Amino acid sequence: MLRNLHIGIVILSVASALMNPVMMSRNTEQQQIRKPAVAGSFYPSTAKEILSMSKGWLHTSSDSHMPAPQAIIVPHAGYVFSGEVAASAFNRLPKGKAYKRIFLLGPSHRVGFAGASVDVMYPYAETPLGQIPIDVSTGNELIRSGGGAFTFRNDAHDREHCLEVQLPFLQMVMDEVPPIVPVIIGTQRPEVLEQIAGTLEQYFNEDNLFIISSDFSHYPSYEDAKKSDLYLAETIVSGGLEDFREALSDIRGKGYTGQETAACGACAISVLLSMMDSQGRDSFQTEHLMYRNSGDSRYGDKYQVVGYNSFVISRKEDTSLFHFTDEEKAGMIAAARSAIHSYLGLEFKGDDSPVGILKEKGYGVFVTLNLNGHLRGCIGRFTSSSSLHSTIREMARSAAFSDPRFPPLSKKEAPEVEIEVSVLSPLKKIDSIDEFKLGRDGIFMIKGSRHGTFLPQVAEETGWDTEEFLGHCARDKAGIGYYGWKDAELYTYQTEIVKE
Repeated sequence: MLRNLHIGIVILSVASALMNPVMMSRNTEQQQIRKPAVAGSFYPSTAKEILSMSKGWLHTSSDSHMPAPQAIIVPHAGYVFSGEVAASAFNRLPKGKAYKRIFLLGPSHRVGFAGASVDVMYPYAETPLGQIPIDVSTGNELIRSGGGAFTFRNDAHDREHCLEVQLPFLQMVMDEVPPIVPVIIGTQRPEVLEQIAGTLEQYFNEDNLFIISSDFSHYPSYEDAKKSDLYLAETIVSGGLEDFREALSDIRGKGYTGQETAACGACAISVLLSMMDSQGRDSFQTEHLMYRNSGDSRYGDKYQVVGYNSFVISRKEDTSLFHFTDEEKAGMIAAARSAIHSYLGLEFKGDDSPVGILKEKGYGVFVTLNLNGHLRGCIGRFTSSSSLHSTIREMARSAAFSDPRFPPLSKKEAPEVEIEVSVLSPLKKIDSIDEFKLGRDGIFMIKGSRHGTFLPQVAEETGWDTEEFLGHCARDKAGIGYYGWKDAELYTYQTEIVKE
């Protein structure tokens, strides 16, 4: 019975079991549809029962400001065990987003093979809630272009549950489910998984959604499962593919009693992390949504459990103002450092010739110097008639030698100082503080002959809230008192920061 927890053979009711659909028939009409294989065991066999069971779980997002998921990681056990956890991720699929296709990736539970099998046999998959189109064309393209990593094996899909259990959730949260690409992975070999990821990566973009199907702990005690599953969850949130592999190895080394598998869909998670690493791990935000294990269900016990995590992965919003090239970024730091070294008579071995945007005029710039983690100087201006290259050099010298808060930078300090160049957007006058966004905007305030500014990054460095940010700027920089900002002229601006 305990082993059956994993594959979800849970008798929801005697009536449901008796209504379980038979194996796909092979007549001409039925060959066009992949019939449900686990309705009545993993999830109810009728639409009414599915909707009734999930009623309290599902409430799809209507927040237009929330980024549409690029991928979700969800469990695939019987709904009575893991349905609420899976629903927490499906809830994050926004109503207004129309994906071109949905890739479903999960592990093979019935047959092992050296690669991935993509379903190209049926143009439709069926659940008690209706039919979903299968993108056979894309499946065939994966087989053609995958260098042998992709194939089609009917025995890999025929009775497999890990992808099928996700389909009713899609049908319940989407007005119209786009074509799906069902991929079953039959290997754990790292080099093959990376080949699978390399083939899929061309589709890993905002047009498509990836659903990764995986349960976690298999058969340790309730408390050991929590330790193992939450450790892996933390790794998935903060790390990349190598971190995930090391965490799996670490869990095996801990010797949890009864822990046969730390994540049965580790192969599919590895493919996802490989694609994220390839496109830049920092380009994504991963959120851990929910954790439960079978011991939390009234159908399970606390002695040998299976763990369930859910995650949503979104692409970070591109907040860059100028999209500097690597050469331009290096040129900014070189301009600042060469100006400081030249003033002190120190040799500068780099190339500080202006390139690209550094030749253009009109940009506001602040140069910040830090030494041993502490501020050592910061001077800037909001506009300039000189080239960006010249303005950076001027502000670097001012920050190093003319900031009244600090003594001039010494020859000993100069090689150790860390340089940060902030290029500014034009000032924007605001009439209400509601137009200011903490962390995004810098503030510039003027009252009579007094003025002061804080760069946007000051908010993160200090942890201040909006009122503290404005109050400290008014009192400490403008000298108009803590609440002086309330009747001052206020301007906002954004920065793009280049760090050494």
